[in-house]
Amino acid sequence: MSRIGRLPVSIPSGVDIKVEGQDVTVKGPKGELSLTVVQPITVELAEGNLEVKRPNDERDSRSRHGLTRSLINNMVLGVTEGYEKKMEIHGTGYRVAAKGSDLEFSLGYSHPILIQAPAGISFAVENPTRFSVQGIDKQLVGEVAANIRKLRKPDPYKGKGVRYAGEQIRRKVGKAGK
Repeated sequence: MSRIGRLPVSIPSGVDIKVEGQDVTVKGPKGELSLTVVQPITVELAEGNLEVKRPNDERDSRSRHGLTRSLINNMVLGVTEGYEKKMEIHGTGYRVAAKGSDLEFSLGYSHPILIQAPAGISFAVENPTRFSVQGIDKQLVGEVAANIRKLRKPDPYKGKGVRYAGEQIRRKVGKAGK
């Protein structure tokens, strides 16, 4: 059995889970998420827990067993606590500003870059060089944060750019470092 897949997903108070065939809907204090479970995997609701089961030990079923359990657990955590990615900007003149629900970046280009918040995502700006991406969907939060990081990736020579908080950039030696 999959070590992750066989663990039951505990349902905290205030979270309502509805299982209809292959569709799982999780509703909590922060919002609602849904997932369509792939075919060989089944989901059962029992005694305050959600159990993910597989019919056989084929490779396809084994690989999707733990994945499905992790996706459902991430949905439960998202609607109760939510997810957040903290990000930093390094570089002279590089900064971020909140424009309503959107972010405006000055990253050394000839123009400011405006990033609009997709549905379910909110931005919080602590100061001109620190901000965070928040939401209930773990995948969407990570994708938006990665797209913002792509605007100006951290430079290995000077370390300038947009990076995740606490991310270590492997620095390279320039021409003078013989």
